Amino acid sequence: MPSIALHARQQLALTPRLQQAVRLLQLSSLEFQQEMREALDTNPFLEYAPPAADGAEGAEPAAGAGAGAAGGEPQAQQAAAPADDIALPVASSDGDSGYSYTAEPPMSGSARQSNWRGGEDGESDAADWARVPMSMREQLHDTLRLSPLDEHDRAVAHVVIEALDDDGYLRQDLAELAEIDGVGMDLDEDQLRVALRVVQSLDRPGIGARSLSECLALQLEAMPPDTAHRDLAHRIVTQHLERLARREHGELQRQLGCDAQSLQAACALVRRLDPKPGNHYSRADDGYVVPDVIVRQVRNRWVVTVNPAIEPRARIHKLYAEMFARSEHTSRSPLAQQLQEARWLIRNAHKRCETIQRVGECIVARQKAFFQYGEIALRPLLLRDVADELGLHESTVSRATGNKYMATPRGIFEFKRFFPRELETQTGGTCSAAAVRALIQEMVDAEDARNPLSDVSLTEMLGQQGVRVARRTVTKYRQMLKLPAAELRRRA
Repeated sequence: MPSIALHARQQLALTPRLQQAVRLLQLSSLEFQQEMREALDTNPFLEYAPPAADGAEGAEPAAGAGAGAAGGEPQAQQAAAPADDIALPVASSDGDSGYSYTAEPPMSGSARQSNWRGGEDGESDAADWARVPMSMREQLHDTLRLSPLDEHDRAVAHVVIEALDDDGYLRQDLAELAEIDGVGMDLDEDQLRVALRVVQSLDRPGIGARSLSECLALQLEAMPPDTAHRDLAHRIVTQHLERLARREHGELQRQLGCDAQSLQAACALVRRLDPKPGNHYSRADDGYVVPDVIVRQVRNRWVVTVNPAIEPRARIHKLYAEMFARSEHTSRSPLAQQLQEARWLIRNAHKRCETIQRVGECIVARQKAFFQYGEIALRPLLLRDVADELGLHESTVSRATGNKYMATPRGIFEFKRFFPRELETQTGGTCSAAAVRALIQEMVDAEDARNPLSDVSLTEMLGQQGVRVARRTVTKYRQMLKLPAAELRRRA
């Protein structure tokens, strides 16, 4: 028999405002700026708020810009700006310091939207004058247009160019390339082989190589014929490249039938070659890092401030808000919903900057030794430790540290860099994995080039300093530091 029953249960649900706060917190600085720009373009109740001039009468400080001193007493701060007066600058890179600063003049209303949407008033946008470096494929296609080839041969060369990797290599077999559908013509290996030779001669020597040996050989062939030791270097890269990598100089000298001085000069010539010629071109996926916080030392105290370039610069359009308040629209109208979303966005953006700054201050306070002595002084740190100290949930700290960067006098580091895992020592204490990697780097830098340290030797030396790690762990850390094995570091 069907029946009706009532059951009471409790469950957690995220409100739309809380969902927006969580999403904004986990965005990177560039994604956050893009989010604010889209909101400014689509929400009529938001307008761009230019940063107040320093020392201006009645100027209000930007939200989240108050500086906190890590590990010390809080500094005197000005009253925080109202949540509806938070603003968003456009970030630009400063080549000297790596920091980002406000680079957009104040604008509002239709002038702001006209500038961001391409200059509806006929004036050129600043982005129109920005120089965009050409990619490797674009450069090769442009050079190919100048070559005296017929349409069919040029089309085959286009197929080869599109098959190149970002580093400039053709890693696909010509037989497989000939079987590709959708090129609109019949291809065979001979045509592709001829087209490959054309592509290899278009621009930088080494582009279009199918192996490292061929890449180095193409670069040597492009040198003048009277280049000293070019022929000997060509024999090395085409026949004995593996022996050169293993530094078997005695065997190389015997196989090539040359003296030690000539072999040394030829090896030096090979080392000057570029193994990845495609890296000289711009890449579409190059990342642009904008630090979220800036760490400075002020009177022997480390001060953490939010980067002005990522502070939100948006505020409620007062005229539109007043007009809406005098209108007869209900609270359920689309305009009322947009006004509520604008207020939520501003408050959540302010909260995002505040949370990131608090997390940054806690990290700097706990890792103060890093800023004085470098990576070797990094201490083990867990997300849970920061969450407990700040009274936040661990997932909130995880979102506040993901894709976030800190500009310090020692460089720009990701927040996650300051959370190395814990390793035990023989004395019963602990040290961080980052400190162990720094020790390995120091040992390798100070080793005898003729008798480099093996992973076993590095493990023993770490044990003498009280650090207990396995040999396989040392090998993993050495590979993370991109240090070759001992036999490859040996020099004659």
